[in-house]
Amino acid sequence: MKIASSAKMSEKHQNELRETYPDLHFSFFSSMEEVMSKAGDLEVLLTYGDDLSDERLSRMPRLKWIQVLSAGLDKMPLEALEKRNILVTNARGIHGIPMSEYTLGVMLYHVRRFGIVYEHQKERVWDRSIRVDELEGKRLGIIGAGAIGTEIARKARLFGMEVIGLSKSGTPLPEYDRVVNREGLPQLLAESDFVVLVAPLTPETYKMMGEKEFREMKREAVFINIARGALVDEKALVKALEEKWIAACYLDVFTEEPLPPDHPFWGLPNCWITPHMSGLSPRYMERALRIFTYNLTRYLNGEYGEMKNRIHFTKGY
Repeated sequence: MKIASSAKMSEKHQNELRETYPDLHFSFFSSMEEVMSKAGDLEVLLTYGDDLSDERLSRMPRLKWIQVLSAGLDKMPLEALEKRNILVTNARGIHGIPMSEYTLGVMLYHVRRFGIVYEHQKERVWDRSIRVDELEGKRLGIIGAGAIGTEIARKARLFGMEVIGLSKSGTPLPEYDRVVNREGLPQLLAESDFVVLVAPLTPETYKMMGEKEFREMKREAVFINIARGALVDEKALVKALEEKWIAACYLDVFTEEPLPPDHPFWGLPNCWITPHMSGLSPRYMERALRIFTYNLTRYLNGEYGEMKNRIHFTKGY
């Protein structure tokens, strides 16, 4: 069996895979262009999911399984994969720790006014009149009550926050004080002091946060997007920030990445930007390969139904 990876991987991880599965043939590359030289006889592919096209897929006639080493699938040729009945699994769940820490980090940054404090430090100003706040007693709305959202909820409640989650079904979950379905979105927005967007990108969620939704939020509320830029109508968000419909936002993802230098977000004083880094961690590959090796063992045993994070093509996740 021939397995190739288009994701850059350390020699340590490469050697561990070869030692664990000595009978399998692994090829490790740093790009999908390099993978194409071995494409004809590949059975298994590891990828981050943003480098596979219909054309490239057509050059892999023996491909049976793709392990995506990330959670996002919005750039995958899902229609072609479904047509060929290729098994796809992803790394859903590995982002819970870093992305929840990012979310708690920006909320703490906001309420403790660390940005203002640092600006004063640069000017050597000692000012104890800064009006700080607490997370205790605040309400957090999480749009997307999946693995990442649930880890955010768990940590937020340790800080004494009340947490409302939104999922497709609205089924109650123990980590949340309440869970609503899509019809409950206006209520979640109206009640929340912080709103974090962490839903998957699907046709149903595309630009789900637009002018109507931002107007439904509290004027003192903070919006955080760690999902995908395309879930947000960015023009509406710019207007919401300029006209103070909401107090501030923290954005880690954008419709166009890298964010163009002339984009209005850069110049807004109530907008904080990070370069799609909320999921980064020195343990990322370790966690992703843990899912891959679990799945690989089951794949070799023909236990396809036991593989983790199998993708439902009709749902897109």
